[in-house]
This record gives sequence, structure tokens and C-alpha cells, in this order.
Amino acid sequence: MKRLITLRDRRERKRKKRAIQKFLCSLGVFAVMLAVMIWLQYGNTFENIRYETCFSLFRNISPTLAREKVLCEDSETDYGTSTQSTITYEAILAQEAADEGQPGDSSTATAQADGQNGQQEQNTVQTTGNLSVEKLNDFDYLLQKCYVVDKTTTITAQQLNASELLAKDCTLKGDASKPQILVYHTHSQEGYADSVEGDEATSVVGVGDVLTDLLTQKYGYQVIHHKGQYDVNDRDHAYSNAAPALQEILAENPSIEVVIDLHRDGVPEGTRLVTEQNGVSMAQIMFFNGLSRTTAVGDIDYLYNPYIEDNLAFSLKMQLAAMNTYPGFSRHIYLKGYRYNMHFCPKSLLVEVGAQTNTVQEAKNAMEPLADILHQVLSGK
Repeated sequence: MKRLITLRDRRERKRKKRAIQKFLCSLGVFAVMLAVMIWLQYGNTFENIRYETCFSLFRNISPTLAREKVLCEDSETDYGTSTQSTITYEAILAQEAADEGQPGDSSTATAQADGQNGQQEQNTVQTTGNLSVEKLNDFDYLLQKCYVVDKTTTITAQQLNASELLAKDCTLKGDASKPQILVYHTHSQEGYADSVEGDEATSVVGVGDVLTDLLTQKYGYQVIHHKGQYDVNDRDHAYSNAAPALQEILAENPSIEVVIDLHRDGVPEGTRLVTEQNGVSMAQIMFFNGLSRTTAVGDIDYLYNPYIEDNLAFSLKMQLAAMNTYPGFSRHIYLKGYRYNMHFCPKSLLVEVGAQTNTVQEAKNAMEPLADILHQVLSGK
């Protein structure tokens, strides 16, 4: 009997020992995974691995601890928009196109604008001009009045310093007899409610024609309107497709000081981005900046943009000129996490002209005030 009890005790001790070993193994795996994730988050290393990948691997190795939610997924990684699914260079370039300007895309400023004025059918963001630099130096005030920051990215008061941005000189300096401004379209296939398929005159390219004519004929600038198509059957790679052409144009025309990527936004079908200026009905516009930073990985080193501050200064000056001269014409500047080919030129603008619910004429009408505020900023008047 005594021998039987001893045998049972040994088995119980072995069972407990195995349970402890299993627990310690799971705990060790958890510690290693946690260390790896902290390293990836703050070390800017092995950029092809994501937090979700680490958690998935951990969950496979130690499902017991994963079920107990010892390691929790960050709710902020469950974005309402389609953000990066992998952190590869190729995926980031593709995602730049996928994130920007798709019909019904909740990532645009439409939802915020709806909340401000309660309008759904005629969605006009009302703003007031004559904002003092003193007020704008208040970071929270500046964000409230001029910006929408997408939840996939972040910006600090140091980077968005109104005094420093407005102190930058955005006037043209070069020879006025040579090309000064480049207008192009990463998404040349974007059209409007009454666009005719295959007719570029009724697409965003036709809107670019109107802007080019105004800048050359009315204001005397030397403008190149590049009509290359980079999103035909392959919208996901439009930015990477357009980059070599931009580099070539800028290399052949080093006098170009301003690069404008003209787009059309995507909004829910019940929303119309319309404003009236000087008695003319027209589409609202929106300036769009990429910050090369996401909340998931921080600064994206391989999407480095040496001109982020210059880009921000240019769009802010354009925004304030619009607010002062054409209240309600420009929606809040939209800040998002990628680069959008804005690293080729300090004075780069990505401009969304209306949306798919606007008419072609409304979009073309918007070029008159856009050309005017461009002239105000570029001339310093």
C-alpha cells in the first residue's frame, strides 16, 4: 500500500513539473515576443515585420496565453480605412494609391465636415479668414481650424509650427522664361458625375487643362501639363509608376519650382462638395500632405521625404490664402501617413478637386480661385 502511494506521489510530482515547465516555456515565449515587438517598434529595424505578425506567431506558439489576452492587439491597428497590410516597400507604394481618393473612402475629411455643419447633400466646410499668427501658434487651434489628421498617422507641435512654416519663402525665384510649374495626375482616370468615358477633357486631366491655361494666360507662368497615365488597369501602383516620369521631367527642366498633382476625391454618394464663390457654383478643393509616418511603425525611413516641412509650409500658405480670399472654398488640409511622391520638390502640392459626385463644370470652375491663390503665394502678394 505504501509503495502504491509513493508511485502515485511520483506521478503527481511529474505532472506538476511538466505543468510548470509548460508554463515557464509559454512565459519565456511571451517575453521573447514582447522584446521583439518593442525592438521593432522603436528600433526601425526589420521593417517587413508587423506587430500583428508577431502576435499571430505568438498565438500559434502559445494559444493558452493568447486566449487569456496576455498580449492584446492595439485597437488602433484596426483602421477604418484600408491601410498597409504588410510593411514592404512595394506594399507601401501600392497602399499610397489605395488609401487616397476612392469613392466612399472614409479616410477623407468628409465625415469631419459633416459633423461640423450637419450637411449631407451640400457639404460645405465653412472657415473664416484673417487668422492671426498668434492664434495659429496654438497647436490645438491650428489643427482645429486648418487640418484633419488621419488616425493612421501623427504630427507634433514641433513639426506643425505655424510661425516657422509661415516664415518660409514660397515665392518663385528662377528664370520666368523657363518652365516654372509642373501639373500632372497620378490618377488620370479619375472622373466626375457626368464625365464621358475615354474623354480626358471631362476627367481630372481636363480640369488640369483649365488650371494650366489660367496660370499661363492670366498670370504669365511657364507651365508644363504632363498627361501621362499611371493608373490604367493598375491603380495600386500609380505612385511608383509615376515616379520615374517625374524624375525625368524634373531632370530635363531643372527650372521647375512647383509640382502640382491634381486629383479628384472619393466620397459617399450622398455627399456633394460644392461652394459658391462670386456667384459661381464650384467644387471645393482639399490640400493633402503625406508625412512618411504611421502610427503602426513610426517614421518610414525608406519613404524618406527631405521636404516634408516645405510641403507643409506650402499647403498651409495656400490654405490661409484660400480662407482669406474664398471662405468655404478649401476643405481642411488632410494629413496622412505615406509620401505620395511629394519628395521630388519642396513646393509640392497634392490637390483634390471635388469628388465623383461633382460635375465636370463644377470642378473646372474651381480652377479660377485655385489659380488665384497659387499666384498670391508664388508672387508673395
